[in-house]
Amino acid sequence: MIYELRTYDVKPGLLNEYLKLFAEVGMPVRKPQNNLVGFWFTEFGELSQVVHIWKYESFQHRTDIRSELMRNPQWAHEFLPLAMPMLSRMQSVIMNSTAFSPLQ
Repeated sequence: MIYELRTYDVKPGLLNEYLKLFAEVGMPVRKPQNNLVGFWFTEFGELSQVVHIWKYESFQHRTDIRSELMRNPQWAHEFLPLAMPMLSRMQSVIMNSTAFSPLQ
C-alpha cells in the first residue's frame, strides 16, 4: 500500500471557492475509486493550503487511476480548467507505510 500526500497552495481569497468546486465537481468524479484518506485546509501556519491524502494499492494503481481521471470529461473539462487557475503551487509526495503504522 502507498499513500500520496498532496498539498496545494490556493491563491488568496479563493479557498472557499476551491473547496466548493472540489466538493461539487471534483469529489463526485474521484469518489468511485474511494481511496480518499482525508482532506483538510489549514487554519494556522501556511494559510490557504489544502492537504489531502489518497491511498493506493501500488504505484501502478495510482498511475491507472490518474490516467482514468484524465480521460473523464467531467474531470478534464469541468473541474481542471476551473481549479488550476486557483492554485499557485502543487506538491505531491508518495509515502510508504512502516510495519508499525496503523494505516497499512
